[in-house]
Amino acid sequence: MARAALSPDAVVDLGLRIVDEEGPEALTLSAVAGRAGVATPSLYKHVRNLAELRVLVSGRVMGELAEVASEAVLGRSGDEALRALMDGWRSYAARHPHRYSAMIQSPRPETAETGDRLVGIILAALRAYGLEGQAAIHAVRCLRAAMHGFALLEAAGAFQLAEDLDESYALLARMVVSGLRAAGER
Repeated sequence: MARAALSPDAVVDLGLRIVDEEGPEALTLSAVAGRAGVATPSLYKHVRNLAELRVLVSGRVMGELAEVASEAVLGRSGDEALRALMDGWRSYAARHPHRYSAMIQSPRPETAETGDRLVGIILAALRAYGLEGQAAIHAVRCLRAAMHGFALLEAAGAFQLAEDLDESYALLARMVVSGLRAAGER
């Protein structure tokens, strides 16, 4: 890649390729510079440091996940929207396990807008359950914990028993739906 072709977006693209191929722990400025065919100091014109690059990569992944979530719930409501959201989330994590694990889970000012968009999509999917205010936020947290936990465990190969994972995930979805219905009735 020619030095003139470098930009913050191009650096993130290269970082994502490294993450996809080698995992998030392989993301270093030296590795990105090597892929770009430039010396590491050349990257400092585009990113301040590795920490910023990791945040930019995380923001891109979060944006991709928000797009998947948005497409999943579009035109759906209630149980159908929730199941589509859960399936889309799991599918993204399975297709991009290294990207998914590179997503920073704690809120960051740099990813706040994308994070808010993702939470908004989840809140919209939960609207049919009659949850508002604090109850809706608690439900988002619980749903995210269920989807994220399953995705991480599945990506890590932690489910070693012979039972079908799709059946396990379908059960998780039914449990979440039942729980949300009960929470909405209170």
